[in-house]
Amino acid sequence: MKIFDTLSVTEKELDTYGTVRIYLCGVTVYDDSHIGHARTIIVFDTLRRFLEHHGVKVKFVQNFTDVDDKIINRARSENVSSDAISTRYITSYFEGFDSLNVKRADLYPKATEHILDMVNIIKELIDKKIAYISTNGVYFSVSKFAQYGKLSKKKTDELVSGARVEVDETKKDPLDFALWKFADDEPTWDSPWGKGRPGWHIECSAMSLKYLGEDFEIHGGGRDLIFPHHENEIAQSESYSGKNFAKIWMHVGMVTINGEKMSKSLGNTRSVDFVLKKWGANIIRLFCLSGHYSKPIDYSEDLLRETITKWRQVESCYYELILSGEGSASPSNTKFVEDTVRETKKEFTDALNSDFNTALAIGAFFKLVKAANQLAASEVLVSPLSEKILPTLDEMLDILGLRVLQVTEEEKKKVNESIEKRNLLRAQKKFQDADVIRNEISSMGIVLIDHKKKTLWMKQERIEAET
Repeated sequence: MKIFDTLSVTEKELDTYGTVRIYLCGVTVYDDSHIGHARTIIVFDTLRRFLEHHGVKVKFVQNFTDVDDKIINRARSENVSSDAISTRYITSYFEGFDSLNVKRADLYPKATEHILDMVNIIKELIDKKIAYISTNGVYFSVSKFAQYGKLSKKKTDELVSGARVEVDETKKDPLDFALWKFADDEPTWDSPWGKGRPGWHIECSAMSLKYLGEDFEIHGGGRDLIFPHHENEIAQSESYSGKNFAKIWMHVGMVTINGEKMSKSLGNTRSVDFVLKKWGANIIRLFCLSGHYSKPIDYSEDLLRETITKWRQVESCYYELILSGEGSASPSNTKFVEDTVRETKKEFTDALNSDFNTALAIGAFFKLVKAANQLAASEVLVSPLSEKILPTLDEMLDILGLRVLQVTEEEKKKVNESIEKRNLLRAQKKFQDADVIRNEISSMGIVLIDHKKKTLWMKQERIEAET
């Protein structure tokens, strides 16, 4: 498997012979997560699913930034503690991303639980004379790291002009960044240099190094984190350890809204809770994976509505397969199915192995769905053919993190009995009575699929945007 590495600007082969260690920069918990966060996290969730499906052991760590000026400001405005704010939005995070069918990370370290780890790194950087103490805090001296700018590919003077540099006359260089900020207002922690709290960048260095060690396989996040966050992580981590920080830097493109950047000032953010209620998990996952992960995608309601139509095809396909009747398949249909399964499975896997091209993989997935639906429409989809298609369809659904609604045995029995009654009424030309039963079935979230010789059904996900 090859993945584009932002640092080397090349596709690098991912070493999958041992454990693939992945560190994903998580959210700052001062507000609800939005669709931009969702895209990054869904991309990495799908990557993890793909690797694990192929027997690769993955250690996945995703942090929570739970000490930050935004959290502190929110706490002040609500007259509560910072901990109350971070706890609220961590709970909200799990509610949203569990509903998006995102597998839980192996670890969710919090910055506030790793202050000592950060202090120890800062001590070492001061001892090496790479960091210095000023009247406002402890700063990393960018001039001491000769490779600074290697991730963002910008020269130091460009970085100065492009950075949001806080005015601080106690810094030796405008690009120097805070490792520890002195403060009297809570939350604060004791340190050898004075009471205060950590800078943002040191948090991720401390947590990733603690749980994954040096030179771990993948460090990920949104493209907006390349500079300054990831650039600063590299500088302080490699200065501290003297070793390479991460093998591959994998960055996910932004989500725009009608071509504009999402921002609270424009009032165009879409929270995870909002998009889940309107579109549901499957539509959002397909949307987030619909373009190459490294490129921006635009949140377009027209595109999302088109995705609903595609998802209905998946539901129909799945139920046609699991409810297909007994019978023998012709040699030509058997060959068609075997060829299609083999081809789509290879296309799907090849696409994900080639810089994790989920857009092409989804294309292969829908190619298989279309083939199954064509067989069903021609009324030649029998169980021997379904048994050849279902394992590959289930595999693709699982890797993409998609879930077709299931029915219990009790629901199945009730639906089949109702369909038998309806069919009898239709045979007796009692169409109004048959329609009453159809409406009763529909109230259970079941949609009937009438063929010439039989009636099948599927449990259909309710999507608010469709109504």
